[in-house]
Amino acid sequence: MSSVLPFPITTPPAPRAAAPVLRAPRPHHLGHRERLRQRAHDAGLSALPDYELLELFLFRSLPRGDVKPLAKALLARFGSLAAVLAAPVADLMTVQAADGRGRRNGIGGETALDLAALHEVARRIAREEPAKRPVISSWTALLAYVRLALQHEPREQFRALYLDNRNQLILDEIQNRGTVDHAPVYPREVVRRALELSAKAMILVHNHPSGDPTPSRADIEMTRQVVTAAHALGLEVHDHLVVGRDGVASFKQLGLM
Repeated sequence: MSSVLPFPITTPPAPRAAAPVLRAPRPHHLGHRERLRQRAHDAGLSALPDYELLELFLFRSLPRGDVKPLAKALLARFGSLAAVLAAPVADLMTVQAADGRGRRNGIGGETALDLAALHEVARRIAREEPAKRPVISSWTALLAYVRLALQHEPREQFRALYLDNRNQLILDEIQNRGTVDHAPVYPREVVRRALELSAKAMILVHNHPSGDPTPSRADIEMTRQVVTAAHALGLEVHDHLVVGRDGVASFKQLGLM
């Protein structure tokens, strides 16, 4: 019998190695919300920079997408976290930023209102502090309150803090709102209101939207008129504070009253 096979034997070719699958890099923002929340839990909210604290708040208003660029855009536009919260709703709604996919996100009306509500909550909390303690002995609380209330106001505003005989705050009242550089003040009205409230003393407060809290000549003259009218009726004017982005000026500390 012949040993020759009727057909040739061939060795099948080795299978080719599968080509590597090229995958797009994982977008950095995926899982960012969970990581940020975990860091907030582990390290505490005080450890977060301003933009991340703002992100945490925006997560609730904007449940999808990357809000980090939007948080940074808000801070860049208004200059600080306090200024973002104090910004008018209409101005907040003009801010936009591209997310991780190149899509532009903006602040809608509801989100802008949420931010304004957060500022109002902070303002009321700050107001509670001087209301619970003698205002004069709580200098730090008083400065924190007037800064929060007026530091980022776009127009000049004049307020009077009316106090009882224990220097407890009876009422913080806006006497007048004005323009970017002037708010008319009527000394007789300031004193008349003190009598209506049975106040024994007051602290005058107004802001300079320009940022410089240095008192003007008009501020000094108006303060002199209020002090004269108050003293004639047995009322004390403890101080006049001028609030600007650069700080707070005290008439008493400057020797102007």
